[in-house]
Amino acid sequence: MQIIAMLTMLIDHIGYIFFPENLAWRYVGRIAFPIYCYGLVQGHIHTSSRPKYLFRLLLIAIIAQIPYNLALNSGGWNVVFTLLLSAIVLVILDKLPSLWLGIPVVIAAIVLMDYYPIDYNAYGLLLVLIFRYTKSYWLVGAHLALNLFYMFYNYWVVQMLSILPTLLIAFTPLIWDRLERHRVPRWMWWSFYPAHLLMLAIVKAVIYKDWAQIEWRSLLNI
Repeated sequence: MQIIAMLTMLIDHIGYIFFPENLAWRYVGRIAFPIYCYGLVQGHIHTSSRPKYLFRLLLIAIIAQIPYNLALNSGGWNVVFTLLLSAIVLVILDKLPSLWLGIPVVIAAIVLMDYYPIDYNAYGLLLVLIFRYTKSYWLVGAHLALNLFYMFYNYWVVQMLSILPTLLIAFTPLIWDRLERHRVPRWMWWSFYPAHLLMLAIVKAVIYKDWAQIEWRSLLNI
């Protein structure tokens, strides 16, 4: 599961940077984000220390930010901030006596994540909530409904393929359990996102030298 998430994310970002006209790379990349959302929920449920879990997410988000700006989006916040905010919402919801009381919290988070240029915006939070609070047919139905909404709201047609990992999680638990057994070392799982962005940013800078100078000047406000 972790290996699939890392490889498909790498494929997605390579396609986005170097082959933007070829959507096949982006199609493959749609597999990654649902796996990370699922992994976030599992980490939230099983971690021995939620404050430490949130701190690790914050640390990775900060470390990854400049490589993310240089490699993918010069004006946005990387996806680990999306996962961090989603994890904070999960912690708050768990402390409330009723999920209904969490509706204002979720609405406030949605507004915040759609206002600021955070990767995946509120879509990321909503998908995390779906993985946290739905199962089986409801899980697939909710994810499909979310994708349909964003297909019309943001024209995210390619995002429809993100349903594939959810289908595996919901309907083939034995296959999914086998995939989950193939785990990478924890340090690799936590460091892969900023590390691969840094490598892509370096390759991009070598290939597009003029671009690199402009990006560094914009980041440093020179």
